Amino acid sequence: MQLRRMLESFLDQADPPVFSGRVRALVLPHAGLYYSGQTAAFALKAIKGQRFSCVIIISPSHQYYQANVLTSAHDAYQTPFGEVPVDHDSLQTLVSRLKGFGLQLNKIRYDQEHSIEIELPFLQYLLPDGFQLIPLMLMDQSLSTAKRLSEELAALIGSFPDNEPTLLIASSDLSHFYQQSQANRLDGRLIDSLQNFDPNIFYALKSTHKAEACGYGAIATVLLTAKKLGASQVSIANYSTSGDVSKDFSSVVGYVSAIISEGENEQQ
Repeated sequence: MQLRRMLESFLDQADPPVFSGRVRALVLPHAGLYYSGQTAAFALKAIKGQRFSCVIIISPSHQYYQANVLTSAHDAYQTPFGEVPVDHDSLQTLVSRLKGFGLQLNKIRYDQEHSIEIELPFLQYLLPDGFQLIPLMLMDQSLSTAKRLSEELAALIGSFPDNEPTLLIASSDLSHFYQQSQANRLDGRLIDSLQNFDPNIFYALKSTHKAEACGYGAIATVLLTAKKLGASQVSIANYSTSGDVSKDFSSVVGYVSAIISEGENEQQ
């Protein structure tokens, strides 16, 4: 299968960074695998051989719907590797809890959102025992929503049995359609702030147009949730742009992958 060979090639060429403690979360890009798959593989390889009963993927929504947060109304996602079941029991718990704080979590059908789907083949390949999926797409990427959602996610994950580990994933690309040198500067600032483990910094950078990420709320939510669950280290796995693949450096998109784990962050 061509897809399997592509993923294997990406993983063979990837060397994860040194990190300590259990992997709690990953930050992954969501462009087509041709462009960002190699960057994603540097972080994803860190979970090879591990087992996760549940994967929570948080992304932006690239289409408009009336809600703060969206999820799938379907029973499963399907890829060439088979189906990934959606954990509707956990989603219903989130719907109820978020509603109490004035946040809408709406289930939608036939959405065209790619930023969840692009991560699934890699996960199916690396987690052959299977997993349940909690897909969350943010219409409202404000810091207040990220904080509230992170509290509810941490509580939900804490309610799962100890022998059913959960992996968090933030799906986001970085700057869009700048020349390579400018993209590198913008993305470098966000990557530095990511390593500081403080989403307040990259919200400030975004507000002053000094950094960009289409899924900044997704990254913030995952950082805050992982921190509540005991993570303290962000290890940047890889950075690239679409220009590194296409060789067209006049208008590029930035990609980063990172591992969020328990343990001391030596870069702080």
